[in-house]
Amino acid sequence: MLSVGSLLDFDWHKHSESREAFSSVTHRHHHRLKTFGLLEKPANVSPYSPEEVRYKLFVVGKTGVGKTSTVAKLTGNEIPKTHNETAGIQTSTTYWPGKITQLNKQVMFRLQFWDAGETSLKKFDHIIPACTERVDGILFIFSIVDKSSFDDLHQQISRFTSTNDDIVKIAIATKCDQHAHCEVTQRDIRDFENNWKIPILKIQNIQESSQPDFSELSRLLNIICEYLWYRDLILAGKVTKGGAVVGRRPQPPVPTVEKYV
Repeated sequence: MLSVGSLLDFDWHKHSESREAFSSVTHRHHHRLKTFGLLEKPANVSPYSPEEVRYKLFVVGKTGVGKTSTVAKLTGNEIPKTHNETAGIQTSTTYWPGKITQLNKQVMFRLQFWDAGETSLKKFDHIIPACTERVDGILFIFSIVDKSSFDDLHQQISRFTSTNDDIVKIAIATKCDQHAHCEVTQRDIRDFENNWKIPILKIQNIQESSQPDFSELSRLLNIICEYLWYRDLILAGKVTKGGAVVGRRPQPPVPTVEKYV
């Protein structure tokens, strides 16, 4: 797997250099991400705006594991207090500034999350093709308090991906604040990562205060963006899957607006 922090500067949001970029995507004092509608984007207060790269992410997992709550946290929306299965397809967009370490270059990542309820996936034939068309990455969501959702990961991976595809695959463990009810062990997580070569990230699906933990959020988004950038480098032939550099790292391809909504 990719060595975390090898491509992006994970502490860049703490530096004064990043203040302008982050002020366009966060509310005051960086306590919460701004929410963006389908056609909205961050206001550019500088004549030298960072390059924007767009990615489509499909969020999958059993009903009730916290897919919608995870997307809400990653996009600056309020985390739902009660569970209601997503009807049809719900798309949410977030922007995240990043700095490519070797290139000393700022990039604005635009992440569009596609979330669909399990009932809708089974009931309507068009849902899966719509969510997987030109998808850049899939987030496999499971709950650490539900071992069956973890055991179901291999079926979800086989259902939506293939061995030779170029899709970024990341698993996210939800409800990590509920330690007393944990059914998935650290050994389970290590074995999964070693066997599948897919990283598992952890998230708490609650907001304990009015000021959410920005360090947790920044780490999650940095890792997701770093894997997507790494995928682009592989597709461009600039690095191998093992991580060896073939040549100078290029800018990742910028999809056209027609790629997806």
